[in-house]
Amino acid sequence: MLSLKKANFDDIDEEFRFISSVPYDENGFINEWAGIKREDFREKCLAVMADNEKGSGLPEGYVPETSYFLWNDEQIIGWYRIRHYLCESLVNGSGHIGQYISPHFRGKGYGTKGLSLALRKAVKIIPENEVYLRAHRDNLPSIRTMLGNDGYIHHEDDTNVYVRIPCESIKQSILSLPEN
Repeated sequence: MLSLKKANFDDIDEEFRFISSVPYDENGFINEWAGIKREDFREKCLAVMADNEKGSGLPEGYVPETSYFLWNDEQIIGWYRIRHYLCESLVNGSGHIGQYISPHFRGKGYGTKGLSLALRKAVKIIPENEVYLRAHRDNLPSIRTMLGNDGYIHHEDDTNVYVRIPCESIKQSILSLPEN
């Protein structure tokens, strides 16, 4: 069964296995902890994620964000980062949600369902009226995932497609489902 769970210290072994395997940059999803060593993981990754959620110790220009993992039963298969609000660089950049699905689970609908679960969390956090998302132009599966969650293409540039999902639409179509 799929579920979305906030990063935490109780699931440290599975979180380490997953995060250390995610490349530094894949399709614009940046993993600053790619290849991290197990002995550094608690303090240099999970503690930082906890601080990021509180907005504590953030570099200039960063906003608070909460990391969630998409679990398929006992295995993490995806990672979602929800930024709590937008600054100028996020409005014109990566937006509210960063998403990553493990290559072994792509093309099976997990990204669409995971984004749906992340959107349910995002509308409870963000103050904006729309959720902002971005995907590389050549990342058609991500674009389809966004559009499949009631998104519309807001604009495009040479490298990216910018998608918006109205929060009202999310509340009507997603929050009416049972919480997992």
